Amino acid sequence: MTAPAPGGPRAAEQAWRRLRPQLAEEAVAALGPAEADAFLTRVEVALVDVHAPLVALYGQRADPEELLARGLRLVLAAAAERPAELRVLDRRREIDPHWFQRERMQGYVCYVDRFCGTLGQLPARLDHLAELGTTYLHLMPLLRPREGENDGGYAVADYREVDPRLGTMAELEAVAAALRRHDMSLCIDLVLNHTAAEHPWARAWLAGDPAYADFYTAFPDRRLPDAYEATIPEVFPDRAPGSFSWVPEACGGAGGWVWTTFWSYQWDLDYANPEVTLAMLGEITWLANRGVEVFRMDAIPFMWKRLGTNCQNQPEVHDLVQLLHALARIAAPAVVFKAEAIVAPEDLVPYLGAHARERPECELAYHNQLMVLLWSSVAAQDARLAIAALRRMRPIPTGATWVTYVRGHDDIGWAVSDTDAAAVGADGDAHRRFLNDFFSGRFPHSPARGALFQENPLTGDARISGTAASLCGIESALEKEDGAALHRGIRRLLLMYSVVFSFGGIPLLYMGDEIGMRNDAGYLTDPERAPDNRWMHRPPMDWTAVGRRHDPATLEGRVFTGLREMGEVRRSLPALRGGAEPTVLTAGSDRVLVWRRRHPRSGSFVGVANFSSMPAVVDADTVTGFGTYEPALSSDGPLEVQGRGLVVPGLGFAWYAEP
Repeated sequence: MTAPAPGGPRAAEQAWRRLRPQLAEEAVAALGPAEADAFLTRVEVALVDVHAPLVALYGQRADPEELLARGLRLVLAAAAERPAELRVLDRRREIDPHWFQRERMQGYVCYVDRFCGTLGQLPARLDHLAELGTTYLHLMPLLRPREGENDGGYAVADYREVDPRLGTMAELEAVAAALRRHDMSLCIDLVLNHTAAEHPWARAWLAGDPAYADFYTAFPDRRLPDAYEATIPEVFPDRAPGSFSWVPEACGGAGGWVWTTFWSYQWDLDYANPEVTLAMLGEITWLANRGVEVFRMDAIPFMWKRLGTNCQNQPEVHDLVQLLHALARIAAPAVVFKAEAIVAPEDLVPYLGAHARERPECELAYHNQLMVLLWSSVAAQDARLAIAALRRMRPIPTGATWVTYVRGHDDIGWAVSDTDAAAVGADGDAHRRFLNDFFSGRFPHSPARGALFQENPLTGDARISGTAASLCGIESALEKEDGAALHRGIRRLLLMYSVVFSFGGIPLLYMGDEIGMRNDAGYLTDPERAPDNRWMHRPPMDWTAVGRRHDPATLEGRVFTGLREMGEVRRSLPALRGGAEPTVLTAGSDRVLVWRRRHPRSGSFVGVANFSSMPAVVDADTVTGFGTYEPALSSDGPLEVQGRGLVVPGLGFAWYAEP
């Protein structure tokens, strides 16, 4: 008889058969019969997703069955501590497991202090978000960071405390409850790859506490760090070169090179140690019980290291995410994961579970490729690169969905592959340089007001900072008091959001975009922020400007009205529900992006976006389904028909839907 594969279904079932009787008794004692039955059923459904990665990751280092028992007892304890209101939410999500794919989903992203000051003040601002149609609120890093420089909050000193400048954990729980009353879900950042050097785990590891042995990685000399760095690209080459930092207290006080992929004060966790994985699982479930529904899994591509590689997107990373996801949802079924993986498309799609054998990892991932291609199309006034690159992307599993966005809190890196550039007769390096020149304002007649971030004078590589409005030309138009240029800038901004709202997935609005907020130079007066020009696109919310959002004669009124209308129309179109991939169409113009969506439960949808400032003609039959699709939304009213063509105004868009 053939023995079962070490991590296969039969091995998982055998391990569960041995563990179940005792765990069932413990579950009944902790949860009561009915809740225990639900808990045990969740374990059985997720069993292979837990057991297989445990074997793959730790089968040579530890007893997978013992780790399975520990992991399940950890999530049982979390389930027992879960508040009653969140258990009700769990039931709703188990009935509607694809709640995050609904066409009603619409996100908003903000820093608490920049948006309203403190967590205690946030509930009073929820009416503004509700007016926009928000159902998903992503609060940027708010867990307690190290003092001083902290990478914008991504150097976490304690996962169970809130940054005291923003409030308390009790206030975060109150915010989560207020959001649920407004039918909004709370998303926060969870930094997985590293902690601050001041985190208790790091302090205990440095002190030689055996409970935290191998939580981090240190080398006594440069032999292995040099070998690793031969193939690892630098993240911050100008201010934090290399991937290791000398720590005099490491290696028992003899000093050592600690793995620090990002900044010297951010120490990489060693997930080859199963104790690290279980410890992080404990933090996830604890935060889930505070009311967090969506975890933005920060820097996950870096979580596993392998000599001779770039130490990103290693197969073990997917095992780790699958394991954490399965265990967290056993404790808290309402929770979903969002991958923060700004990597090449072929590396990104697997984080949504698309492998040779599909497996659940993250339900959501940022569609970084779409974002980059939108800006590229705006600069070039040409959609050919977007058409080619989007067509080449692999489909994602039907149980996952994209998070689409125009702008985020970070710099924009031009993830334009040489393969996609060559497909349209362009040179990838030259095009990336063009984009940097265009959006930094170096390119002749460019209306953009961005700034280069992390420019490498040796390679010419750089990324771009700047608000969406400033990159679209709104800031320069206001400086020049040029009404026509302002009109074009607003149209660029709304054009890109028209794609984001209808391409498929959850559209995100970055704070201030709804009123066209521009770059803020105020960060230069803050010594901690001045060296990082990304703060120029993280301005404080201008609530005086928000007050003008209903005046159609103002910039704020024009932008807010356009975005709110997109949300309202989106909610009426079932074809925009997640779970189905868009198809990029050929419609007769290189300047126009045309895409079609069809959800199995709805009719078809076609979107049209002209990135040129001049009118363009597209095939009417392709766009309108031979006249059977009705106009749903347009930047300029009904499109003019010329023969068999539809005339799309310059920087204009239109949505069509099958009744």
